[in-house]
Amino acid sequence: MSPTPRRYTGVAILLHWLIALLIFGMFPLGLYMHGLQLSVRKLELYSWHKWFGITVLLLVLLRIVWRLGHRPPALPDSVPRWQARAAEALHGLLYLLILCIPLSGWALSSASGIRVVWWGVLPLPNLLAPDHALARDLAWWHAWLNYTLAALVVAHVGAALKHQFIDRDGVLLRMLPGTSKE
Repeated sequence: MSPTPRRYTGVAILLHWLIALLIFGMFPLGLYMHGLQLSVRKLELYSWHKWFGITVLLLVLLRIVWRLGHRPPALPDSVPRWQARAAEALHGLLYLLILCIPLSGWALSSASGIRVVWWGVLPLPNLLAPDHALARDLAWWHAWLNYTLAALVVAHVGAALKHQFIDRDGVLLRMLPGTSKE
């Protein structure tokens, strides 16, 4: 078994798990609220979904800025090169989707003629003029991006579990909070 690799920074770990927790909550919320009849409750849930979506957008921007100055730890030498490249590509796609999904939701609200007011306090500018045909297209794209993210998250979690329980190379431990350092 390889020694445990160097860990991610505490800030990177915090941001990773906070963003993951928000996404894990927002995906089922999005599915649930979409199927509701128009009501005060549905409008409240949409507001919460938007608030958390903008929060995810801000957190992922912070995570990207942090990562630019703090390189992730190298994978163990035992990880084949193709897997390292696949991991890099997967992480890139995850970042891209986690940026695009809140932006597509914000654009969808704008095209629907509904302003996003972050946490009910800060009105955000509309990204687009109201256009109901565009809103329908953006709704489709927002859903498609979310399902794509869900599939990539399953692959990401599967790879992390493979490294932990099959390869036993300590890759997962680098991102777990509270695990011992090197």
